[in-house]
Parts: sequence; C-alpha cells; structure tokens
Amino acid sequence: MKMPNSAFCFVFFLAISTMSITVSSAPLQVGFYKPTCPWAEVIVRKVVYKALYQNPGLGAGLIRLHFHDCFVRGCDASVLIDSTPGNPSEKENIANANSLRGFEVIDAVKAEIEAACPETVSCADIVAFAARDSAYILGGINYAVPAGRLDGRISHKDEPTQNNLPAPSFNLQQLQDNFAHKGLSLDDMVTLSGAHSIGRAHCAAFSNRLYSFNATNPQDPSLDPAFAAILKTKCPSPTDKPNPTVPLDFTTPYRLDNKYYQNLQYSRGLLTSDESLMTSTSTAATVSNFARQGEVWADKFAGAMVRMGLIDVLTGSDGEIRKNCRVIN
Repeated sequence: MKMPNSAFCFVFFLAISTMSITVSSAPLQVGFYKPTCPWAEVIVRKVVYKALYQNPGLGAGLIRLHFHDCFVRGCDASVLIDSTPGNPSEKENIANANSLRGFEVIDAVKAEIEAACPETVSCADIVAFAARDSAYILGGINYAVPAGRLDGRISHKDEPTQNNLPAPSFNLQQLQDNFAHKGLSLDDMVTLSGAHSIGRAHCAAFSNRLYSFNATNPQDPSLDPAFAAILKTKCPSPTDKPNPTVPLDFTTPYRLDNKYYQNLQYSRGLLTSDESLMTSTSTAATVSNFARQGEVWADKFAGAMVRMGLIDVLTGSDGEIRKNCRVIN
C-alpha cells in the first residue's frame, strides 16, 4: 500500500504542532506537551506509521477506538482498561469484544513515551493522537489535536450499550439523538459516518437486511440487489457459524475517502445506520455534497474529529496519567 513519505510526515506534523488555537468548550491546548515532552506526538506518529505499514486495517481500529472511548464517559481512555476480578470493563461489552482493535499499538506508543517522558502523557491523548495519525496515513487528513486530557479510573462492561454507543441498527432519528446527547450536531454525525469508508463489520451486524428484514420483505428493499447478492456470498445465513467480517466499503477498503458517500447514493451502505442517512432530504443532500466534493468532506471530518475529542474530557484533579494504559494507577 502506498504511504505518505515519512520525512514529510514528520516535517508537516511538527509545523502543525506549534499552532495555537483556543478551544472554548474544554481546557485543552494544541502543543500541550511541547514544554514537558516535546517529541510525544512524533513518537505517536512514528509507532502508528510502522503499525499501519504492516497492517493498514489497524488504522480503522484506532479511529474506532477513539470514537468508542469518547462516547462512553468521555475521552478518558476508559476503553483501554482491562477487566479485573469482579469488575468486567468496557472491553467485554458486546459492542467492543472481539471487534475493537489497536490496543497493542497504544501499548507500544505508551512504552516509548514512558521511556522518554515518564508519567507525563496521558493514554487519552495518545488515543486522540493515534486516531489523527491514522486519518492522515490512510486519507491524507491532518489536523491539530488539542491535548491535556487525563485518564479516567472507571470502566464498566455495561456502559457502552447504555445509551452511549450508537447501534448499527439505528435509524436517522436515533442517530441524531445519540450524537446530540454527546454535544455533536446532525452534520457532525453525517460527517463522522464517513469513517465507515475503512474498517470491517461482522455479518451479524447487518444480516437481518439480507435474510429477515420484515414479514413482507426478507431482504431490505433499500439495499442494492446486486450488492446484496455479493454480501450473501460472504455472509451465510445468520443461523450458521462462524460470524465473518466484510469491508464497510468494498470500493476502497483501506483508504479514508468519500467513496462511502458515493456508495450510499447507489444503495450500497452496509449497515442500517449507514442507509439511514439517505432517509431525509437534509442528510441526503449532505451525502450528495460529500460524494461530489471529497476535500469538503475531509476538511469537515477533521473539524468533527476535534469536536468529538472534546467530549467530557477530564482535567485538573479529575483524573490521572496512567503508567500502563490497561491498568489504573
């Protein structure tokens, strides 16, 4: 797979990391670690670059990891905490177990940063940096990440699916309500859905659209029949095992781009939540705009990722900087 030139990555990255912006909704700052650990973001990008060069699929995992972190208890790295006896963590939730990826990349980053700057850089910030770097490596989308988050000390198995993470079966209103609850707009929701241009989904997440949509139509009539036929060759009847995965975007599965929106226009959205973006005139118009103008979507995606990264962050005395991202201090 073709990757951006690594020297350019570091030079461009260092340029944006010295920018100063004001974030009114959270006491975070671009270049937060410049005085205390000036190479922190460079270390993150180096490790992420190496990981994605070996396995591009980890980029989708790291972006999804940031999303699943921020939508449960805010962006506090609670998603990274391992279970302990009597306290199963978020990792064990059905929305995360056997599907979240990238933990080993975060571990590798944390180990290098701890060696250079002990007890200085939070795991929550590392997750945010790694998601940004994945977006750059897989899609050329770069943006400055305000930092200064602290790590949380709580992670409960049940919380991800307690009105926090949106389900793949959500309709448009449910998606809008879910994102609004996190302080994000309808436009943010449509924009961030473009992350589904990379990554994979288990067949169980959408098999009802192929085999048991409703009493009248076993197959979802809003799904392109030719696409459905392809999916049925990849996904057997839901009564069969195992539960394989397929790309969320069959066109450019390892490229973060606007092909996701083009697919939606041809009724080739994989999940019900994807197809729901075409069920209202306002969101369908946004999909059409993004399908035509990839650069417009990329710019808005960068801004939406920054806003998502501000959800309920911990600062001051509210959290800690974990020495090991999997274990509270």
